[in-house]
Amino acid sequence: MAEISRYSKEKGVKIIVHHETGAAVASYERQMDKAYDYLTGKGFNAIKTGYVGHVPPKGTWHDGQRMVNHYNEVLRRTAEKQIMVVAHEPVRPSGLHRTWPNFMAAEAARGMEFNAWSKGNDPSHELTLIFTRLLGGPMDYTPGIFQMELNQFDKEKKDRVRTTVAKQLALYVTLYSPIQMAADLPENYEKRPDVFQFIRDVPTDWSDTKILNASIGDYVTIVRRQKRSTDWYLGSMTDETPRQFMAKLDFLDSGKTYEATIYEDGKGAHYLDNPYPVNIRKIRVKKDQTLDIHLAAGGGCAVSIKEIKG
Repeated sequence: MAEISRYSKEKGVKIIVHHETGAAVASYERQMDKAYDYLTGKGFNAIKTGYVGHVPPKGTWHDGQRMVNHYNEVLRRTAEKQIMVVAHEPVRPSGLHRTWPNFMAAEAARGMEFNAWSKGNDPSHELTLIFTRLLGGPMDYTPGIFQMELNQFDKEKKDRVRTTVAKQLALYVTLYSPIQMAADLPENYEKRPDVFQFIRDVPTDWSDTKILNASIGDYVTIVRRQKRSTDWYLGSMTDETPRQFMAKLDFLDSGKTYEATIYEDGKGAHYLDNPYPVNIRKIRVKKDQTLDIHLAAGGGCAVSIKEIKG
């Protein structure tokens, strides 16, 4: 741990430490203060909590009073020590993000990881979360998968992610979280640096949000303005039905010219048969124009719209 601390400081990288409790809540509570002091002593000031499994004793539930009180206590104690929290297997969001400034995001719904051990999240799943779970607060969905067939290490494995790569990029805009994740293996990103560039560019927090179109479980197009910037980012995605939209750019500032870098489903893209093609193109746009958005089945589109200065 001392070497990890030294190395991360050398590289200018912040570490998030995972506290997977296995739902052994009483044991974790006895060790919290010691554990938090240990982390801050090493220069680590962020944790991801986890509560996988049944909460003892029998009859105690993740959404019950015992656990609600526990989650609050974790946030209180970490706030005292200025430690940031990303919570998994927590109670559903209820406004605690406004009480505790160190509570950055939570899972509290089927995230991306469910694709690895179940029938997977169907293409309408994320399009339902926007109208349900995301209304309660930021979600740690862990987007950014570039390898949809999850059989790189086990050829017999049949599990897969049910989106196109372009839709994975759109998730960074459509599913709000002030702390995001690039959830795939580094080698899968190294194969596609041109596509990964959007993940490098996209911010994690915003000063303005506009919904251009939406239908529960069917489709959505969202644009968000980067904080302290004139740049905008667009995310659009659909369920199993391919769609075509004309997005009005009337949210842009008058008299300014922008460069739009569009990451869209490529020719023949399909979330099951051919999820990988991504077409990248750049165009100049202004406030009075529209943007043509093509979405393949289970697909998406991500766009960075940056002001051209000088």
